[in-house]
Amino acid sequence: MIQRVHEHILNELQQSARTDTVFVLSAILLNLLALGVNSAVASGSNKDVTAWVVFFTFMSLVIVINFVSEIGLLKGRQTRIKLINGLLKMYKDQGVEGYYDPSLLANYTTRYNLFLFTVLFTGIVAIVVPTVLVL
Repeated sequence: MIQRVHEHILNELQQSARTDTVFVLSAILLNLLALGVNSAVASGSNKDVTAWVVFFTFMSLVIVINFVSEIGLLKGRQTRIKLINGLLKMYKDQGVEGYYDPSLLANYTTRYNLFLFTVLFTGIVAIVVPTVLVL
């Protein structure tokens, strides 16, 4: 039974890592796309209503996607910590805790903080640069 629980926890950790990857890549790609589109709209001479609708639609999309990605990454971090703590307890109960370094939890926290910062920073750039070009 312990083997099945161990496999389940490992599968959950793998799924969490894939989900986090989707959040990070989706947010960054959208931020870069929005940066390009909105910068072109903002610096273009054609300032008709359609261009502004596109501009504000992309701005709204950047805000929503970045918010969702940040929340998803925060939940992913919480999930990973809980799963790894469960693994550590299981390893301790089985007498093999010496094979897993608990300091890895700090490394995972640092990695998540870097992901959060990257998504947030690219989102801010995707909003600020086109806005400055408009002014």
